[in-house]
Amino acid sequence: MALRGGRTISVLTVGAVTVVTAALTPVTAIAAGDPLQQYAQQKLRWERCDTDRPAGFECAKVKVPLDYSDPGGRKIDLAISRIKAGSAKERHGVLLMNPGGPGGPGLTMPVEMEPLLPAEVRERFDLIGFDPRGVGQSSPIGCDLTGDEQTFQHPYTARTFAKDVARARTVADKCWAKAGDVLPHITTRNTARDMDVVRAALGERKISYFGYSYGTYLGAVYTQMFPRHSDRFVLDSALDPTLAWRGLFRGWSAGAELAFTRWTEWAAARNATYGLGPTPAEVRKTYWELIARADRTPVPTKGGALSGGAIRSEYGAFVHVATVTPWIVALKAAAAGGPPAPATPTASAVPDSVPVRSADAGAGAFGADVPADNPSAVVWAVFCGDTRSWPRNPEQYRRDAIRDRAKYPLAGDLGANIQPCAFWKSAGSEPATVVSNDVNALIVQNQWDPQATLAMAQGMRRALHGARMVTVAGGEGHGVVVAGPSCADAGVTRYLTTGRLPAKDLTCGG
Repeated sequence: MALRGGRTISVLTVGAVTVVTAALTPVTAIAAGDPLQQYAQQKLRWERCDTDRPAGFECAKVKVPLDYSDPGGRKIDLAISRIKAGSAKERHGVLLMNPGGPGGPGLTMPVEMEPLLPAEVRERFDLIGFDPRGVGQSSPIGCDLTGDEQTFQHPYTARTFAKDVARARTVADKCWAKAGDVLPHITTRNTARDMDVVRAALGERKISYFGYSYGTYLGAVYTQMFPRHSDRFVLDSALDPTLAWRGLFRGWSAGAELAFTRWTEWAAARNATYGLGPTPAEVRKTYWELIARADRTPVPTKGGALSGGAIRSEYGAFVHVATVTPWIVALKAAAAGGPPAPATPTASAVPDSVPVRSADAGAGAFGADVPADNPSAVVWAVFCGDTRSWPRNPEQYRRDAIRDRAKYPLAGDLGANIQPCAFWKSAGSEPATVVSNDVNALIVQNQWDPQATLAMAQGMRRALHGARMVTVAGGEGHGVVVAGPSCADAGVTRYLTTGRLPAKDLTCGG
């Protein structure tokens, strides 16, 4: 742990082993005999990431143990990157970044996020990107999954449930056949441990952090495991840590119903333009008639015919009222014999997406062969491996899908239907992390977010007792800072540059 005015104490957790050492210098020391000494004191060799990127965008490899309970065993490479702070005089430290997923590569986040950060933030921090273990250029994994096997949500019907069970089992079996020696170690807790090794290898007592979507959970887990190494943490579009992870899937459904109700009110007020109904009840009736018709005869679109279940799977788009409405109008016209509709609403927010261009990040420097299904493989490794709470009995999923669909007609079955975690061979190699601490953090949140719903962000706020939360009233979509200018920006800048949080939770905008 780092003390503000003097000695520093380093705490690195290795499986069940906690190592405590002391030092008199700002660089965290690792005592002789510490099993992580070789990792914390490794010399990083920085080189230009890519000739197509700015010369100041540098990459390096960091060695970490595959299994933290056996730090002397197999090692894997992490790809990290940096853009140095703009001012040596004003420099405060390092700002690690994660773009979400899980499975999102973050190596190019420094160059992608740099234009979104004000000059006073860029002056104070080295911007540090990294591909988490198993992702992108960091010892990537894959499962050889087909496109259908990478689809995350399927509507429940009695007729198709056996197929859904078989698909989930096949995904689990393929992943374990392809990467079973690595899968138990691709977890959020191990990625947090990796972050602390990176911190030590960079010679820092503490890290600051910017995390988006799943990255908020990763950041919260880090604060729980390494509170004394946590400095200024910004969590953009936060997930409730108590929902990890089946609760997240099912939690989307409640948020979808709220957004859908808001949309029916918005569309009804504009019936003269869109013709979906003069009252919210009429708009709702129009939508469900479209779904019923599409389940009988799929609606032609430019990307192929869509069933009612496929249309419902775009439920996340209802937070973008002005964008989703023309799509519903086009589907209604196509179902009645008109021209094919667009395949998806333009601003659809499902599934989770990373707002950075990182699929080939660092290939010029490292050249790792990234499997096409790498993001999906990591999603299941993390979601299934982080917790032991996934039911193992397929009938439990059937019952929950029926129950949730009755309660949340729009998406209840999509969130509750069976997933590969039901058949994961080492689900929950460690207990799920209970997040409850007093570490300072700033949570920024849109009111209308389909993936990190307002209720989920409020759950994160309850877990982080030392945090403050800024809610963008009327804000639509997944992401605040990553989406560009908003009324929350001033608070983020103030916190990152001074370390001062708002005196209380705030709501801005309107």
